[in-house]
Amino acid sequence: MIIIAEKLNGSIPSCGKAIAARDEEYIKDLAKRQADAGADFIDCCASVENGETETLKWMIDAIQSVTDCPISVDSPDVSAIIDAMQYCKKPGLFNSVSCEGNKLELAFPILAKPENKDWHVMALLCGDDGIPKTAAERIEIFEKIMAEAKRHGIEDKRIHIDPLVEMLCTKEDGEGVSLILEVMGHIKKTHPNVHISGAISNVSYNLPARRLINQAFTVLTINAGMTSVVLDPLSADLRGMILATEALLGNDDYCLEYIGAYREGLFA
Repeated sequence: MIIIAEKLNGSIPSCGKAIAARDEEYIKDLAKRQADAGADFIDCCASVENGETETLKWMIDAIQSVTDCPISVDSPDVSAIIDAMQYCKKPGLFNSVSCEGNKLELAFPILAKPENKDWHVMALLCGDDGIPKTAAERIEIFEKIMAEAKRHGIEDKRIHIDPLVEMLCTKEDGEGVSLILEVMGHIKKTHPNVHISGAISNVSYNLPARRLINQAFTVLTINAGMTSVVLDPLSADLRGMILATEALLGNDDYCLEYIGAYREGLFA
């Protein structure tokens, strides 16, 4: 499982406050702790109204001063991500693109350049009309994204598809979860080398004991083919649930990863 650590995001109040105050030690500490917890990418989202590229550079420099973990450069503005890529010492995750506006047209030619061949990219299944309400509509957007990726020579293994996890409590009879699982099934069947991703915690907003919903949803999505996930790597229970599920599904030979993580104290 590819772990994209979610905590360095300006939309989180505590992190937003640290960014506004230019609290470099806060950024460094959280980056190092997430990397030490096993993150594969450290998400870096400024979430500021002005000076986004400069803020991203400041955050990237702080993160890279304490860890060599690749960075997920996260912004709704594709141009800001393109500008910030140059500050990353190693290839990371371009987070994100979608079928909204001209995002694909801006991002994919950059990602297709030889010098960027090792960058991954997160693609959201939404377009100009927002988040589609049906699985069929999201699958249609997925196919458009994959067609553009193929046209630019971007390999499936570099692509992370986020089918857009929504709040469970706003959906009737679990229809939101069944929709996500249907989309994941199509992706896994038609493009098995694409990473299926998503923000696990989105599903539990406004519900009590969110950790239980998140853990249960994690099991469902891994079984459906999820191989990349946006989450809090500092949650030992969630990390343990991921490793246990992968072991039960036969994705961890002799349970070596599960045992190793336990011995390292990543969960108890």
